[in-house]
Amino acid sequence: MSVNRMDKLEELLAHQSALVDDLNSVVTTQANQIDKLQRRVSLLMKRAAEQETDSNLNTPIEDQKPPHW
Repeated sequence: MSVNRMDKLEELLAHQSALVDDLNSVVTTQANQIDKLQRRVSLLMKRAAEQETDSNLNTPIEDQKPPHW
């Protein structure tokens, strides 16, 4: 294997390694954001359920009048 070819392979490997590191960083950031958003959605769902229970006194949603009535 020639030195020139070896240099090209080492350069390619270095670029791929940097790319993998960059992608890993992106995936880690996105995973953290997804976890945060899932916690927020869960909290909002709980709050909405509590409001529904408090405001409707356990009346099923099908039997409730729309807010403009």
